[in-house]
Amino acid sequence: MNSKNKRLKIINGRVITPFRLIENGTILIDDGKIVCICDGDIDYPGAQDIDAKNNYISPGFIDIHTHGGGGYDFMDGTAEAFLGAAKMHALHGTTALVPTTLTSEIDDLLNTFSVYKQAKKENTEGAQFLGLHLEGPYFSMSQKGAQDPRYIRPPKKEEYEAILSHSDDIIRWSAAPELEGAAEFGREMVKKGILPAIGHTDATSDEVAEALENGYTHLTHLYSGMSGVMRRNAFRYAGVIESAFLYDQLTVEIIADGIHLPPSLLQLIYKQKGPSRIALITDSMRGAGMGSGESILGGLKDGMKVIIEDGVAKLLDRSAFAGSVATTDLLVRNMIHLAGVPLLHAIQMMTITPAQICRIDDRKGSLTIGKDADVIIFDDNIQIKTTIINGRVIS
Repeated sequence: MNSKNKRLKIINGRVITPFRLIENGTILIDDGKIVCICDGDIDYPGAQDIDAKNNYISPGFIDIHTHGGGGYDFMDGTAEAFLGAAKMHALHGTTALVPTTLTSEIDDLLNTFSVYKQAKKENTEGAQFLGLHLEGPYFSMSQKGAQDPRYIRPPKKEEYEAILSHSDDIIRWSAAPELEGAAEFGREMVKKGILPAIGHTDATSDEVAEALENGYTHLTHLYSGMSGVMRRNAFRYAGVIESAFLYDQLTVEIIADGIHLPPSLLQLIYKQKGPSRIALITDSMRGAGMGSGESILGGLKDGMKVIIEDGVAKLLDRSAFAGSVATTDLLVRNMIHLAGVPLLHAIQMMTITPAQICRIDDRKGSLTIGKDADVIIFDDNIQIKTTIINGRVIS
């Protein structure tokens, strides 16, 4: 179902607002915006009624780090891939996402920029595109994970300025802050309104402190592709993982698929950082929403063969994970069932916190009058019943 009705009335639901849970609430939507949130029913002439049937009415989920899904990858180089992945994720409650690239040839990156622009115009049935996240190529080789080592290198001003000249859609860029030139890179990103994030890094806590001073305020997939406590010349140093807990200024994102991080680590991160500094992310590759078997990480043309098994993508030699196959509804379910997090906090980490990290919380991330009507309805087990994006009923 794809509704173009400008007026919607959602009734008989447990409404999750930033401040409370309304047990029998109604939400009124007009021309893509939320215009009323109230207790009980209310007349709204000319509206299409949607009965929530006592399920939860929630802000739509926001995924700020995903590489694809539904058999598509954002590096495939086609608008079809962007639209297909966005549609699949919308069925799982994602109303907005940040398509993420992999370390690649510059030409492939530039092609992705132009394809993104085209897909954004055509996207009427999938999760909205918020802007691009460049993951790489400025990473530590020792923390490359599944990133292609052929393209990993330190940041050079001429190169990243040339890349930025080809796109005004980049909203975050992950890099290793200990690399030569990374401090200047961080400052340049801040100047351009782009979020510099710390990722695939071997930094010490002192280097993280310096990164904070140069504008890096976010950690890309905490615990994955980053240093922990280390020894150098017999002396012990705190790494990036410890820095996440040491510096309150840092926000983090976690792959809560139940595999990248076991329940004990999900609990630790939640206890130390709290829901206002944690964003749940899928970090999903094309296998999200698909079955087990061989798949490709990255673009079809130049990607890396991987195997999907045990609910995760792995390198063929099974030496490391190669991205998740999670969907956002699973992340919320896991935080509740595996980590024991209250529902409202799990929702916060999947909605308003990622919106704040990406600085779009003025229009997205919560059920608030005047904000975009990105609304989902789900049951007690976080099974998605309805997805509404900008006031349009998608499913």
